Order: sequence, then structure tokens, then C-alpha cells
Amino acid sequence: MKNNHFHLLILGLCSVIAGCNGGAGAAATRGTGLSPQAAPIETLVLQKGALPQQVKLPAQLASFEEVSIFPKVNGYVKDVYVDVGSAVKKGQLLMTLEAPELLQAATQARERFARAKLDYTISAENYRRMALAAETPGAVSPMNLASLKAKADADSTLCNAEKANWQMQEAILGYLRVTAPFDGVIAERNVHPGALVSAETHTARPMLDLRQVDHLRLQVDIPESIAAGLQSRDTIVFYLSAYPGRKFIGHISRKSQLVNAQFRAERMELDVYNTDGKLAPGMYADVLFDSKGDPDAYAVPRTAVVTSTERKYVIAVRGGRSERIDVATGNESADRVEITGKLQPGERIVSKASDDLQDGVTIK
Repeated sequence: MKNNHFHLLILGLCSVIAGCNGGAGAAATRGTGLSPQAAPIETLVLQKGALPQQVKLPAQLASFEEVSIFPKVNGYVKDVYVDVGSAVKKGQLLMTLEAPELLQAATQARERFARAKLDYTISAENYRRMALAAETPGAVSPMNLASLKAKADADSTLCNAEKANWQMQEAILGYLRVTAPFDGVIAERNVHPGALVSAETHTARPMLDLRQVDHLRLQVDIPESIAAGLQSRDTIVFYLSAYPGRKFIGHISRKSQLVNAQFRAERMELDVYNTDGKLAPGMYADVLFDSKGDPDAYAVPRTAVVTSTERKYVIAVRGGRSERIDVATGNESADRVEITGKLQPGERIVSKASDDLQDGVTIK
């Protein structure tokens, strides 16, 4: 037992001595002011190059042409020859209205024109005969001849006015016959025979809604950073939710040349020809296309771009010191992103930037 106590005592003394030596060593280190060596800051050299990317965006099919048909005149619905889903041709009679007062007004206008035409015929003949008689010197007073000429001219003007009024009333009668302005399908019908329709009620539902379905528009809003690299006739691939797995191909036909201020996107349209009749306006689509990227941009690692709530920037090395440069981003991949800004080819930027690295830091 005594030997055991002796051994424990020796071990305890050794531990105390070791602890004292360790503390002294740490104190010596702190006293020298040394710090662990900082890790070097990695940089890369900028080179211009586009970053191709496949983009997926939502889109929707719409009729190439569509029109809501409202009454041009007041009247009652007489006959409706179409219904929802009816395929119609341009110029086909869709419905007729009846308005007896318009028919009466057209009849009165025609009679007034006939009377004015007769008056003009008589006054013109009187003037012609008096002009022949005036060829004999002293046979006709110049004042009488001038009066007959003025009356003939006035009757001619009145006749033309009555003719224009009659033609206008005939045109108004034509509004009682509603025809299709283009080939399409009736998508909506809101009236039936006997219904009163009014040209003054603009908030009411249309009598008929006609849409072209054999030719459709695929409308897609493309972010401005991508839209700049797209041109008319570029090929676009899209898929419809109604036909999973079926691939459709189209070409860019129209660019709006206007960037939406709220969503920063440009509306583009593709022409889609619905020859088999399986597509319909309103169908949802996913558009896939290959964005060629911006050839004047720089493709850098995503870690080189710092994004805050206020700005996006990279950290350039200029004069051996760090400097934050604002950039705009374009196409992106899993690990790289396009950037544009006040940068030059061959310039160095920090490859793993962070908000902690301030301006003016020395970088070798």
C-alpha cells in the first residue's frame, strides 16, 4: 500500500510540472504576437465567352384571331344560326336582328332621295332650255338665267345629300345581319331569339365570341437577359400539359420589342398550326429552348458573384487591391454564370468572393 501511494504521488507531481511548462509555452507564444498564416485569396483571369443554357419557361396557347361580337344597332334577336362549337367560315351568316323603326327610316330616306332627284332633274332641264334660248340676244334676262343656274345647283346638292342619307340608312340595315369576320369556332353564345340587344350597353356580355383555332399563337414572356440573344425564326421546343411527353416544335414569329417594367421580360410569340384540331386556346405549355448566351459576357464560377439585397457584384483585383464591381447576370449552369459589367478581358477577379472582403484589401 505504501508503494502504491508513492507511485500516485510521483504521477501527480509530473502532471503539475507538465501543466506549468504548457502554460509557460502558451504565454510565450502570445507574447511574441504571432498569428496563424492567412489562407491565400484565389483569383481567376476573365475571358469572354457565352454560356449556352437550356431554359424552361411557362407559356400559353391563344387564338391567332378572336373577336367578341356586340350589336351595332338596337333591336331584337330574330334568328341565331350557330351555337357553341360551331365551325364557321368568313362571311357566313351567324344571326339576324329585327328593328322595324330602322326599316321605316330607310324607306323614308329612299323616298326623300327620289323626290330630291326629281326636283333636280326638272330644275336642270329648265336651266338647259333657258340657256339655249339665251343664245338669241335679248331673249332671256341674264338675271333669270343666273337664278335658274343657282336653283339647279342647289337641287343637285340636296339630291346628293339625300342620296348619302339613304345609303347610310341602308348600311345601318346591314348591321341587322351578323356575319363571321374570319374562319373560326364559336366559343361563346349569350343570346337567343327574342332577346333585346342594345348598342349602348358596353358592359354586357357579347352576343357571340368567335375564335380562330386552326392557327394559334404560343405566347411566352422571356427574361430580358435571355431575350436579347434570341432572333426571329429561332427554333423553340415546347410541351403541352394536355399531351404529356409529346414534343412540339415552333419558331419565333414576333418579338414585342418591349420589356415589361414589372417582370423584366419581353413577350414573344410563336405561330402554331393546329391542323389536326387537337390543340385549343388556353392550353398551358412548357417552352424549352437553347439560349446561346451573350458573346460579350464572362462565364465565371457562381462563387465569384456576391448577391445582396441591393446589388450583385464581383471583386476585381486592381492595382493589387480589391475593388467591388457591380455586374448583371445572364445564363446560368450548375456551377457557372454569365456576368457583364465594367470589366476587361484579362482582368483578375476573386474566384470565391464574399461580403466580408472589403475594398482596398491587398491581394497578391
